[in-house]
Amino acid sequence: MNSFISDVLQNLIDKGEDLSDLSFILPSKRAGVFLRQELSVVVNKTIFSPKIISIEEFVENLAQLKSSTNTVLLFEFYNTYIELTPKNDQEPFETFSKWAQILLQDFNEIDRYLIPQGHIFDYLSAIKTLDHWSLEDNKTDVVKNYLKFWDKLKHYYKHYSEALIRKKIGYQGLIYREAVDKIKQYCVSNTQKHIFLGFNALNTAEETIIQELLKNDLAYVFWDIDEVFINNPIHDAGLFTRQHKANWKYFNSNPFNWITKNYSTSKNIQIYGVPKNIGQAKTIGSILKEIVKLKPDLKNTAVILGDENLLIPVLNSIPSKIDNLNITMGFPLNSIPLASLFEQLFSLHKKTSNTYYYKDIIGLLSHQYISPLFVLDNRNYAIELIETIKKNNLVYLSLSDLKTYSKINNSILELVFSNWQNNAKIAIETCFKIIDFIKEHLFLDKKGNILSLEYLYRFNTLFNELFSLNQSYSHINDISALFSIYKELLSTETLDFQGEPLQGLQIMGMLESRVLDFETVIISSVNEGILPSGKSNNSFIPFDVKLENNLPTYKEKDAVYTYHFYRLLQRAKNVYILYNTEADVLTGGEKSRFINQLELEDIHTINHKIVTPQVPNFEAGFKEIIKTEAVINQLKDIAEKGFSPSSLTSYIRNPLDFYYQKLLGIKDLEDVEETVAANTMGTVVHDTLEALYLPFLGKVLVIEDVKKMKPLVDSKVSEFFLKVYADGDMTKGKNLIVFEIAKRFVENFLKLEIEDLKQGNTIKIIALEQKAEIPLNIPELDFTVKLKGTVDRVDEYNGVTRIIDYKTGKVMDNEVSLIDWEDVTSDYKKYSKSFQILAYAYMLNQQKPFNFPIEAGIISFKNLQSGFLKFTKREQPRGGNKDTLITEVTLNNYFQELKKLIIEICNPKINFIEKELK
Repeated sequence: MNSFISDVLQNLIDKGEDLSDLSFILPSKRAGVFLRQELSVVVNKTIFSPKIISIEEFVENLAQLKSSTNTVLLFEFYNTYIELTPKNDQEPFETFSKWAQILLQDFNEIDRYLIPQGHIFDYLSAIKTLDHWSLEDNKTDVVKNYLKFWDKLKHYYKHYSEALIRKKIGYQGLIYREAVDKIKQYCVSNTQKHIFLGFNALNTAEETIIQELLKNDLAYVFWDIDEVFINNPIHDAGLFTRQHKANWKYFNSNPFNWITKNYSTSKNIQIYGVPKNIGQAKTIGSILKEIVKLKPDLKNTAVILGDENLLIPVLNSIPSKIDNLNITMGFPLNSIPLASLFEQLFSLHKKTSNTYYYKDIIGLLSHQYISPLFVLDNRNYAIELIETIKKNNLVYLSLSDLKTYSKINNSILELVFSNWQNNAKIAIETCFKIIDFIKEHLFLDKKGNILSLEYLYRFNTLFNELFSLNQSYSHINDISALFSIYKELLSTETLDFQGEPLQGLQIMGMLESRVLDFETVIISSVNEGILPSGKSNNSFIPFDVKLENNLPTYKEKDAVYTYHFYRLLQRAKNVYILYNTEADVLTGGEKSRFINQLELEDIHTINHKIVTPQVPNFEAGFKEIIKTEAVINQLKDIAEKGFSPSSLTSYIRNPLDFYYQKLLGIKDLEDVEETVAANTMGTVVHDTLEALYLPFLGKVLVIEDVKKMKPLVDSKVSEFFLKVYADGDMTKGKNLIVFEIAKRFVENFLKLEIEDLKQGNTIKIIALEQKAEIPLNIPELDFTVKLKGTVDRVDEYNGVTRIIDYKTGKVMDNEVSLIDWEDVTSDYKKYSKSFQILAYAYMLNQQKPFNFPIEAGIISFKNLQSGFLKFTKREQPRGGNKDTLITEVTLNNYFQELKKLIIEICNPKINFIEKELK
């Protein structure tokens, strides 16, 4: 395969040109590497290397201005803004930067296309005035300021461009405009020939410069366009080249080099529809695996990433047999782990508060670059501090709070959480210190942290740039503005890969492929919204104004990508095109129009496949844990310590839950309760009622006794919230509502008690929070089995003993009734409440036998109007006899079911099998 570059070099040699005397001008620096390589092949003698530069370098030399970074240009523009805007109307830098960047893009376009500045700015101002035109002069201040802004645009432009020229710097458009002004003088004083090759979409300034050089016989221009594209008046791949051929006077009397016939040659084109981005990455890996089998040398193979976010997934999918690899795009700095550390730091300190939200604190303490700094003698004090925060429900903490709870006096704690005082200088200096801390730790660690040190170096460089900007300009007045600039710098920085650019597989973005040719091309993400990128108008200049002034719109942008896409296909023999079959409005839509166009033009035979992932066919089943000897021994230990009614009901609900909680000791993830949890409130209500009734233990209650409790409710609820909710704040928000609900629960219960007493009922308190533990007589098991639990309240109601269980949730009457005894250990949802209260009754009777009959039931604080919900034994679901009195027979029947359940739990032959939860 002859590449476009080698064809150009051969043509120049055939013309008798001395290559050493030429100046090659290319669309990108990347193409220059391949041009040097081709020179070594084409030239068979020793020569001096010709001058090889990109178009940007050439124009900079011509204009005698240096291109500057976006951030510096933004600061310079803010200087102009401040100088031309009355102090009362000036916006802070952060607000200014949001619209100024768009305006700078418009300045850039206006200059690149040589639009008369005064004309277009006056035109825009007139349009905006017409939009707000009115016969009456009653415009609001907002409208007046808005129109004033458009009037000032030409003054902003003039002042700004003059300021930049004085400093010998500029944005791309300004440099191009200055270069056009100097091109005639350059042509007079220069005799060197300039070779322009591989260009397509040229702005007006570039066209003017190249045509002036052509007119003075100081240039050759070589186009890379196929006859299929240029001869078709509606094919966007030839849009710009057709215009150049038709409009440039030079081509009236000179040949147009070149229109080729490469695209129509036979090609193997495979199109793959693949679900999702990761699927595309994996498919690229599979394609490369097949290519390597046939041709181990991948020198002429390129992977073109339509969406550059696919870089890391693609790298992870490349077959291990591929040794030589060159990546022309850098890895975005904002994607590396260290970026998240500074993101979190800025997020924490932007709030300019002395107290920090616990999630922000935990996020920093657990960060992979911060947590190791707290390790001392194999103890991680950061993890211990996090556990303390969670245990004590600390929602907002200051630095002094953190020091109090921290078990070591770690200087990094002060460094990370010291207030930045909304001062950019302090923020930058602190970030430098944090980088130094991490660097020292990485050097001491000696575990091959080369990549992490490289990350640190790049961030140190970034903060050096921020420091320099802050020194040179006085516009960064707060942390928010600093963060905005930091993000702007971070978005443009990349971590460059090192590789051999001329060997092995090439991985690049679409724009890096300009001028280059490959035999085998794999193109990913060929979806609408990516290739081409679709409609976007990030500009203050309306669409119709752009059309009138020949400024580029989304149509021209699409045509640029069309050219690059088809150019890759021109000389290629094997083409693999991948697109995402799952339309996603955020990262691209349906398959690209390029694919449809390829199929409709009917030039090549195209093989279109839909790739589906190989999903293993798993049988839907439930997990099963085998009861090994170790498991049985653990069960014996648990049985000897005692089963609780709640642990037994967790087994009824799902045996796997019982296994995880009781045998493995896996607890629910503990987190800070920002809002009081239901179980916390339940504990408070239980403890409050116990404290209120404790003085009346063993006594018959009278109305006055209960009335004396009412004034104590507030203080007791507060006391127990303070105890169980630790340092949680109960004075505001949802917590205050929960606090009031807990009080209301207790107060309503006391009212219920008073109403009961008023009706002539007698209540005698026998026990409160009564702990019970009894051995169970189960001859089938050859080890000790106990049952244990805590009963909320035992009283005598009109001479009948009642076992009462408090529930802060809602319980209905049907949840404490039972028809068949077998159901009590089989259906958790319906009968778990009955199982628990019968367990309490059984335990208390074994400890001290009752005078039967007794009652057992639940008082539900969310269903207090139903009063005491008694356990009821029914004969049938509706109607029939029902019995609320519990006798010895009742408890014996319950014990038989309890025994069966415990035997099943301890039976080595019955494994823990997961239940389907409904």
